[in-house]
Amino acid sequence: MKRPEIPADGVNRVTLEVEEGYSAQQRLDQLVVSRLPKISRNRVQKLIADGSITVNGNPSKASAIVPGGSIIEVVFPHPPRPPAAPEDIPLEIVFEDEHLLVIDKPAGMVVHPAAGHSSGTLVNALLGRYQNLPNPGGPTMRPGIVHRLDKDTSGLIVIAKSDEVMTTLGRRFHDHDIEREYAAVVWGDPPDKGTINAPLLRHPGNRKKYAVVEGGKRAITHWKVRERYGFASLVALRLETGRTHQIRVHMAHKGWSVFGDSTYGGRMHGLARMTSFQRTIAREALDLMPRQALHARLLGFEHPVSKEMVRFEGDLPEDMATLVEYLRENML
Repeated sequence: MKRPEIPADGVNRVTLEVEEGYSAQQRLDQLVVSRLPKISRNRVQKLIADGSITVNGNPSKASAIVPGGSIIEVVFPHPPRPPAAPEDIPLEIVFEDEHLLVIDKPAGMVVHPAAGHSSGTLVNALLGRYQNLPNPGGPTMRPGIVHRLDKDTSGLIVIAKSDEVMTTLGRRFHDHDIEREYAAVVWGDPPDKGTINAPLLRHPGNRKKYAVVEGGKRAITHWKVRERYGFASLVALRLETGRTHQIRVHMAHKGWSVFGDSTYGGRMHGLARMTSFQRTIAREALDLMPRQALHARLLGFEHPVSKEMVRFEGDLPEDMATLVEYLRENML
C-alpha cells in the first residue's frame, strides 16, 4: 500500500484502507505509525485518545487489533492560531459610527495573521486601534471581521463593533443580502454584459487555488463592460454569491483573467497572439500593475441598528487608476 503524504501544515484528513485478508495482528497505533512514518507513535496515541482516529467510523483504543478490510480515518486538527499583537497601522476609514466601520483596505494588506504574515495585517491594525471589538480572543482571531478580501485585492470591508452587529452582518453576507460591486481590468474583450454561473471548489491539484468543479459550491458573478482597450477591458462585477477567489476564477474560466493575476493566468495572458504594438503596451501595463487589478469599490447593506440603507463607494486606488489611464491614452 502506498503511504499517504502528510500535508506540510499538518491539517488534513487522511484515510487508510487496510487490505482484505490482512492478518498481521497489529495494534491500531502501530499500524498508523507504519503507514504514516512522519508522525510519532506518541502523537498517534494522543490523536486516538482525542477521538481523531477512527476505525470504520468509530473511536477505538490504541491497543485494538485492526482487522483486514477496515477503514482508518486520521483527522489532524488545526494548530492553534498564534495570538495577534496590536500594532499602530494607519487605516483609511470611509465611515464609522458606534456600531460599525467601513475601511478601504489597501492592496498588499493581509486580513488575518497566517504563516508568513504574523504582523502588518488588518487584525493587527484593528487590535491596535480598538479595545472592545467582538471575538478578540477567539480561536479564529477575527475582531469584528465578517468578510474578507484577498491580500492583493483592494477595497471596502466592513467591521462590526459588537457581537450583535457581527452576527447580523455575518448572516447577511451568508444569505447574500449585501450589495457588492468590484472594478477589474481583465484580459480580452467580453460581451457587453452577462452572468457566470459556475460552481467552485478547491483546485484538485493545488489546495491554494480554486477551480470550476461540477458539483462544487454555487457561485454566480454578473459582469458589465465599462471600457474597452483592445486586448483588455474595464468591467464592473457584482457578486450574487461570495466564494473564495470567485471573481478571479470565474474570469479565468471564461478566458478573461484579471489583469496582473499571477495565480490565475493574468500575467502573460495572450501575449503571443497580439500585434507587436499591443505586446509593447501590455508589457508596460503589467509593469504598472504588479498585482491583480481588482478593487472592491461598492458596499451596500441595511444598517443592523438604524435599519437605514447605507451605501459606500470608493475611487480606484492609485495603481489601478494609473493602469486605466495608461490604457486609455494608448489604446482608445
